[in-house]
Amino acid sequence: MNERNKLLVLFAHPALHKSRVNRQLISAIEAVEDITFHNLYEEYPDFHIDVDREQDLLLSHDIYIWQHPFYWYSSPSIIKEWIDLVLKHGFAYGRTGTALKGKKIFSAITTGGRREVYQESNMNNFTIPQFLAPFRQTARLCNMIYMPPFVIHGTHLLTEEEIRKAAMEYRKILISLRDQIFSDEEIWNCTYMNDLLELTQK
Repeated sequence: MNERNKLLVLFAHPALHKSRVNRQLISAIEAVEDITFHNLYEEYPDFHIDVDREQDLLLSHDIYIWQHPFYWYSSPSIIKEWIDLVLKHGFAYGRTGTALKGKKIFSAITTGGRREVYQESNMNNFTIPQFLAPFRQTARLCNMIYMPPFVIHGTHLLTEEEIRKAAMEYRKILISLRDQIFSDEEIWNCTYMNDLLELTQK
């Protein structure tokens, strides 16, 4: 039996009380064993990030998830602050910065735009993976493995039932990663992490 992975969800939403989708995503995963939910805005409302604590959290987990709404084709500002302070030279990168080598990470994002508008031939000019290139390169610099994103599109148009379904899909994906259900090849062959669920239905 494969050993379980420990997952760390690094969550950022500056207006969670207004969120229809992320609140349900959180609810779906909060009580799952071996998943640590870490709300950055709640922990650090003044942006005074405890770097030692954050680095200890990284060292004690195997897979990290940057979960946030897709603000202006990127993340809420505290994610950038977290990256700037926590992923320090000598810890996460550089000649002696190998603490995170082999760890896995991916983005879990929600966006109001439908999937078809995130194409090179459409209004946003780039795909979601292309927009996430800075996060992928950050992971690469830190010798981490950046996996395909989990994406919920068209959040403004979703019904409550569709949101509940998306939350359960997110839960299934995180549990599958915890339990190492899918091979690396199956994961790399997906554009979105969501696509893995199709494999379970074959």
